[in-house]
Amino acid sequence: MTALRESATFDRATIAEIQRAAREGIYEIRGFGAKRRVPHFDDLLFLGASMSRYPLEGYRERCGTGVTIGARHAREPVALDIPITIAGMSFGALSGQAKEALGRGASAVGTSTTTGDGGMTEEERAHSDTLVYQLLPSRYGMNPDDLRRADAIEIVVGQGAKPGGGGMLLGQKITDRVAAMRDLPPGVDQRSACRHPDWTGPDDLEIKILELREITDWRIPIYVKIGASRPYYDVTLAVKSGADAVVLDGMQGGTAASQSVFIEHVGIPILAAIPQAVRALADLGLHREVQLIVSGGIRTGADVAKALALGADAVSIGIGVLIALGDNAPEWEDEYVRLGSHAGSYDAWQAGRDPAGITTQDPELARRLDPLEGGRRVANYLRVLTMEAQTIARACGKSHVHNLEPEDLVALTVEAAAMARVPLAGTTWIPGLVPGA
Repeated sequence: MTALRESATFDRATIAEIQRAAREGIYEIRGFGAKRRVPHFDDLLFLGASMSRYPLEGYRERCGTGVTIGARHAREPVALDIPITIAGMSFGALSGQAKEALGRGASAVGTSTTTGDGGMTEEERAHSDTLVYQLLPSRYGMNPDDLRRADAIEIVVGQGAKPGGGGMLLGQKITDRVAAMRDLPPGVDQRSACRHPDWTGPDDLEIKILELREITDWRIPIYVKIGASRPYYDVTLAVKSGADAVVLDGMQGGTAASQSVFIEHVGIPILAAIPQAVRALADLGLHREVQLIVSGGIRTGADVAKALALGADAVSIGIGVLIALGDNAPEWEDEYVRLGSHAGSYDAWQAGRDPAGITTQDPELARRLDPLEGGRRVANYLRVLTMEAQTIARACGKSHVHNLEPEDLVALTVEAAAMARVPLAGTTWIPGLVPGA
């Protein structure tokens, strides 16, 4: 009997997508982030202290984690106890209970959360000690009063899951409240613009940043968020436009809804983007003066430590905190199956039928999420990430997580070594930079 073989090019998933496209005549829309395998933090390892360096004793010697963001121009920079923040996720994409839980969790550990598209809710402001207000191309829900109530403003130029593309919020998630906040008709699909309506380049961005500083009396920091595609030039232009901090989002970052072809095929991995961004800041003489916050696939304290070692000042997490809240939890397996998915695979966040009550506007589903318990879970998750990063820093002999450096890292693959610009393990070879050894 001839052995049956599945095509590597036309595998079952590809065949299923071709058949779906032929049947429906529209591209696939989903949430989550890229699911393809790309070089990531797992391809890096730390060189722990031994004879040439001495580790710190975890029970007797401190390892600092604090970070200050935005002291370049702002009178009141953001001071965080940990270098881990919660990324922008809108009320609309998430339920009100989820947004409240994120605010509670972030506040419990001394870090910030971010509004996302569509404006600021009272629940979110009330439960977030430090709240970053996102200003997106859509300008949905934007008003000067909320800008003044924020602790920082994040101008979103791009997102890692869809650099060059705009956001989506399908009609089933646009309830009366969401519609009122965004000045939209209820139940009608919303597609955000892919670029800001009142500027077309860095010169205009500089004017916009000055306007925001005047509105807020130069009190709070202004961040600029970019999707990772050409990070050296984009970071340079953001800084020259006056940004206090740059948020760099890699292709593994999530989204509430976008074209699947966009999520999987546009942008670059965060591992490749960080060194280019750091080089841009160093060439300007502003590395550490302008803070670099990176996001896109951060899951563990090891990921946090590796991002910091490559030169980031902080990280931002989206999908990870949703999972901490209960997204894709096994207890909802039966309901995920009824939706045509499984716990661990569910990505239909655009549909608004999330059994965990997180990515939904259905009041019955949303009530399943207790904001108090959700906040506790998020706080626990962030504490664990921080402790893991501290454990690694101490093992490398560092008294602050920001003292981690590229010299503490090696790569397991040639691709990761070239992207992260650290040596291949067991050699001194950095592909493309240093001759082989």
